[in-house]
Amino acid sequence: MITEAVKKLIRDCVGPENVLESSIDRFGYSYDSSFIPMAKEHIPELVVLPSTTEEVAKVMAIAHQYAIPVTPRGTASGRTGGCIPVAGGLSLALTRMTKVLELDERNMMVTAEAGVRTIDIYHTCAQKGLFFPPDPASWKYSTIGGNIGENAGGMRAVKYGVTSNYVMGLEVVLADGTVLHTGGKAIKNVTGYNLTQLFTGSEGTLGIITKVLLRLIPMPKARNTLQLMFGSLDNACNTIHQMLMSGLVPAAAELMDKISLQAVARHRKLDISPDIEACVVLEIDGDTQADLLKQAERISAIAHSLQVIEVRIAQSAQEVDEIWAIRRGLSSAIGAMAPNRFGEDISVPRDAFPKAVRLIRDIGKKYHLTIAVYGHAGDGNIHPSILCDLSKEGEEEVVHRAVDEIFDAALSVGGTLSGEHGIGLTKRPYIAKALGHPGISTLKAVKQALDPKGILNPGKIWE
Repeated sequence: MITEAVKKLIRDCVGPENVLESSIDRFGYSYDSSFIPMAKEHIPELVVLPSTTEEVAKVMAIAHQYAIPVTPRGTASGRTGGCIPVAGGLSLALTRMTKVLELDERNMMVTAEAGVRTIDIYHTCAQKGLFFPPDPASWKYSTIGGNIGENAGGMRAVKYGVTSNYVMGLEVVLADGTVLHTGGKAIKNVTGYNLTQLFTGSEGTLGIITKVLLRLIPMPKARNTLQLMFGSLDNACNTIHQMLMSGLVPAAAELMDKISLQAVARHRKLDISPDIEACVVLEIDGDTQADLLKQAERISAIAHSLQVIEVRIAQSAQEVDEIWAIRRGLSSAIGAMAPNRFGEDISVPRDAFPKAVRLIRDIGKKYHLTIAVYGHAGDGNIHPSILCDLSKEGEEEVVHRAVDEIFDAALSVGGTLSGEHGIGLTKRPYIAKALGHPGISTLKAVKQALDPKGILNPGKIWE
């Protein structure tokens, strides 16, 4: 329990209006966008809303002194329970830290506070002809600090990489309140260990990210979208493989299986033939419209060599939006198909994508479960969604067995547990299998060195 005296210390740091204590306020910080059921034991004792790095540092110094658990939080768009305060204590929400501090056009870098929304980073830079590529599905409301904490990916990862490819430096408040600065604007920097990358993807277990320095690239001058419909999942995957092998690298390459497509068809009242087994949505970019036309022609030729049923090349901005609406509306469409849904996030080598999907389908048949499969086929990131009804006796146990086997399938083809959602709570039981004892021991040694009292986001990644 946090004493009244300690609460007063915290109020003095951030102002009493930025410390939430009512039951209803605290309840709002007890869950995220994962499928973990709400529970009263996940309600924090206090919610703290700092507005500066100095305030974060003062709060962490108090938490460290009194061994109070601290769970950092953005807008709670995470899918693995990463910001659920399972140990109680403080929920430290950085949503008031929303300033873009500098747009350095000459060095093509932007500095921002951790609470800035990802889409606002994109638009701020785009106004100056600069491009921040990472685009997680939640980019309209997720924060840049959370994206870095989870090393978020997105649809453009196939060509442009994930968040970690753009992080040049960080301001991090350590467990005891010390403020650490890592990296900088120098493109080359091998001075000491790469602390910037250590904190990127650390899920708030090693420090609280308060400011970020991101590198940018020139904005592509032209973009377009293609939609390819196939009667075979293997042909859809092979089309992407052949494109990449030929030197055609799309900005995005999204794949949806038949179950996913039929879900969207019902949800949006679209007419999609039952003969379609897979859909690929591609974004291409370049310097001119002529570049895009050449790319589209080459993609169409490859797809036709692999028996594509339909090739649709967007002819207007409205048509681009229509095509992408199928993919961006997929999660809610699939969620509407059953009372409950378990969405996962595995990553496999690109050439193993078809095999991994077949293994997932076999798991669905084995347990008599409907599993929709979609993902970022260009970089091997698969999102299987298990549709179920947990009110049925024994259904939850069956679902968990299926999830176990999906993770085993990913590992069996040389993949891993997560491509962009992190480990958090939901994948914690499987991490030893993925990393092995030496890997776990090394990571725990880092955790112990930076957070000896174990107060930073306890319960995440491992017990």
